[in-house]
Amino acid sequence: MSIRAKLAWTFILLLIFGITAIGSYSILFIRNYLHDEGCKQIINDAEWLAITIENLRYDENFETNLNEAARTSGYRLAIYDEDGRLFAQVPYHEMLQASATISANIIDQLRTEDQSRAIINDPGGEELIAYTHLSSPHNPARYMEVSIFKDQIYEPIKTIRWIIYTGMFIAIGLVLLVSMLFARYISQPIMQLEKAAKNIARGKTDQTLNLDRDDEFGTLAKSLNQMAEKLQSDNLALKRLYQKQTQFFADITHEIRNPLHTISGSLEMLQMDNLDENQKRKYLVTAERQTQRIDRLFKDLVTLQRYDSDDQFIRKKTFDIKHTIQMILDQHEQEAKDKGLELKTKNQSFIVVADPDKIEQVLDNLVTNAIKFTNEGSVEISAQMKEDGIEVAVQDTGIGISEEHLDRLYDRFYRTDKARSRDKGGTGLGLAVVKSILNSHGSDIFVESEPGKGSKFWFTLPAG
Repeated sequence: MSIRAKLAWTFILLLIFGITAIGSYSILFIRNYLHDEGCKQIINDAEWLAITIENLRYDENFETNLNEAARTSGYRLAIYDEDGRLFAQVPYHEMLQASATISANIIDQLRTEDQSRAIINDPGGEELIAYTHLSSPHNPARYMEVSIFKDQIYEPIKTIRWIIYTGMFIAIGLVLLVSMLFARYISQPIMQLEKAAKNIARGKTDQTLNLDRDDEFGTLAKSLNQMAEKLQSDNLALKRLYQKQTQFFADITHEIRNPLHTISGSLEMLQMDNLDENQKRKYLVTAERQTQRIDRLFKDLVTLQRYDSDDQFIRKKTFDIKHTIQMILDQHEQEAKDKGLELKTKNQSFIVVADPDKIEQVLDNLVTNAIKFTNEGSVEISAQMKEDGIEVAVQDTGIGISEEHLDRLYDRFYRTDKARSRDKGGTGLGLAVVKSILNSHGSDIFVESEPGKGSKFWFTLPAG
């Protein structure tokens, strides 16, 4: 059974029971009220009937006058003499006649000084009866029995009952209609929420639940929408991560396969007997260079893995950036000289707060790339004071970078010219490592470049 049906039947049964209980109580209350009022009324009517009968003369018109009194009052009257014997009753009915004699207990009760009337109310009887003591000088009547059928007293209940029952049926009909509408109103958002939850469970997170309500259902709908948006965002992120991971492993495989093939080929050539010393040296240098390339690749991968998972990846302290820049100059001086490049610096003493080893690695990667892609001119390292800290820059006069490559420049294994880059021994991870290190410092790497005119990479460190 659906929740709408459960809600509808719950409201219907509760309201039917409530209406039935109220109707039954009303009828019982009215019945008791009419009975009590009937008891009061018969006593009051017995008093004026007693006065009327006491004033009747006992002649040929006695019974006619007695009938008129009974007809006017609506009661059945029975008159008894001094000895308690019945000598008149009106109206006469063959099937319903008064007792021939009045009960001695009633006579004793009526003759008491403080009570001249009595009422007999038998719960199981059909009549309501009142007795009155008479003292008339005009006729022999001494006791009067006034009676009326209880059904006559309860006669208004029939009309009231039909009114109540009619109202009950109308109310039940309205209750059925209102309950169905109310159940639909209550269950509709629940069913919408259920449908939305099932869609989310099936992975359909692109649908929005439009439930414009200010109650708890509206709040729950907003929460489901937020959850769907979060799941959709997470799914897209996971999808992108999976794609990147797939590409990452493919790139690693490709990057390792090429130098291994080169090393394997060099080793095969070295096994030949007719190679001279110059050729052997050439193949050994080639194998060594490819081995160093693989070593750099794994070192870069370790750095990136630590950036992704190690909270202690960066250990900051204060140091002079001048010493780090000079160290990089000393390491790459011969390499630059071999290419005919001028390696220069605008080196000033600035105290910064950073991890000196990681900043050295950043500058080493940037200078290595600058020398690698600069065929003539110079490579310059500089440090200068800016408003937000110490700006460190590496600028070259090399081949430059096209604008379409700038957005993906820091992606792992991304190369602007894969053939040339791989030929120069690059791993494709250098700039990714640079960005990861600087992001861990709360900084970022920036670039300005124009093809044929060189490139400038710079970043900012907090002053110490």
